[in-house]
This record gives sequence, structure tokens and C-alpha cells, in this order.
Amino acid sequence: QLQASGGGLVQAGGSLRLSCAASGRTFSNYAMAWFRQAPGKEREFVAAMPRSGGSTYYADSVKGRSTISRDNAKNTVTLQMNSLKIEDTALYYCAASATVITSSIRMRSAYAYWGQGTLVTVSS
Repeated sequence: QLQASGGGLVQAGGSLRLSCAASGRTFSNYAMAWFRQAPGKEREFVAAMPRSGGSTYYADSVKGRSTISRDNAKNTVTLQMNSLKIEDTALYYCAASATVITSSIRMRSAYAYWGQGTLVTVSS
């Protein structure tokens, strides 16, 4: 089970820290990712970190403004987002996969487990 939190209303240029708490499985066995879905758009990749935690992957739209990290001892993955833009407004989902490989780490279909989403609204 994945439980995302930390969303909210923030002004453009501000920051938010999203968290995702995992339970029920061995967290360190799973690659973790964040996706987002804006109104009227498809769900898109934001960031990911493999099981090893050594590498990070970002969508071009958030690269340089966001940082994904994981704490296997606390079974959590976080997404720190800075310099938020209006176009970052979306419902943010955390996702987990035990089988994803590097070449597909940005693919929505590679993740079997999803949280319920946390809403981020960026105002002007």
C-alpha cells in the first residue's frame, strides 16, 4: 500500500515536499517513482529512483527543480519540488515496481502499485 501526502496550494516560485509511505512489502525491493496527471491530460512521469537508490531519473520538465530521495529504513520516498510553476499543477501519484528495468523506468505501465495521489496546485 502506498500513501502519498504533502500536496497543497502554493504560489509560483514556491516549494513543496511530497512524501509517499509504503507498507505491506519489503520497500527496498521496489523501484519508486512519481507521476502526475493534470486535468485533461494523461498521467506523465516525473521522477524515479531504482531499488538500489544510486541513480535518479527526472522528466525534463522538472529536472533541476526537483529531487527524489528514498529512505529504506522508513519505507518512504520523497519528492522535493522547488521553483514551482503553474504548469506543475496536477495530482501527483507515487508508484512502485519490483520488476522495472532502467530502460522502462519512465514508463507508467512498468509500475504495478500506485498510491491514491496528492493534489498540487500552483497559483500565480
